[in-house]
Amino acid sequence: MNRNDAITIALAKGRLADDTIAILERSGIHCPDLADKSRKLIYLDASGRYRFLFVKPSDVPTYVQHGVADVGVAGKDTLMEAALPLYEMLDLGLGRCRICVCGPQNATGPTVTVAKRRVASKYPHIAHEYFAAKGETIELIKLNGSVEIAPLLGLSDVIVDIVESGRTLQENGLSVLETICACSARVVVNRVSLKTKRQSIQNLIETMRPHVV
Repeated sequence: MNRNDAITIALAKGRLADDTIAILERSGIHCPDLADKSRKLIYLDASGRYRFLFVKPSDVPTYVQHGVADVGVAGKDTLMEAALPLYEMLDLGLGRCRICVCGPQNATGPTVTVAKRRVASKYPHIAHEYFAAKGETIELIKLNGSVEIAPLLGLSDVIVDIVESGRTLQENGLSVLETICACSARVVVNRVSLKTKRQSIQNLIETMRPHVV
C-alpha cells in the first residue's frame, strides 16, 4: 500500500494512548513496535494500512484539523477546549469524567454577588462558553495545574475543572456546584480525509466499535 493511502492516527501520549492501542489490538490492528517503549513518535503497522503519531494530548485536535493526521483520539474536554471543526465518530468510553464548576463545600451557587465572578481554569474556552450561555460575565484566570488551590487562596471564586472521583475536591474543602458535561475519549476525523478516505476510515471505526469499553 502507498504510504499516502495509509490512515494516519494521532494518539495522545500516555495512558490514553495505551488504552486506545489495547482497543486497536482487540480490533485486529497490530503494531508490535508500539510496545517497545522507545522515544519514537511515528510508527507504521505491519500491514502498512495505519501510521501512528504520538503527540501531546492537547495537540491531537490540531494535527487532525490540519490534515497531518486523518484520525485522532482525544478526551472530550480537549476537543471542547480546542473547538475545531472535526467530525466526532466514536465514543471509546475511556477516561470517563465530568467537567464541573466547583467551589467551597458550603456554597450552593454563585459564591459572590458582584457582577463578575472570578473563574480559574485550565479550560478557559469551555468556561467562557458555559457562563456566556447562562448570560453571566466572568473574569477568567488561566491556570495550568492545581486549580483547586485557587479558591482557597482567594485567587478565584470558583474553578472549572475535570472531576473523576471527587476526592481531590473533598480533601481541599471544595464540591461540585454545577456539571457542565460528561467526558470520555472520542475518535475524531479530519473533514477532508472523511471524503478522500471514507471507506477506509469507516472500516476502521466499525472494526473498533464492538471493542469499546
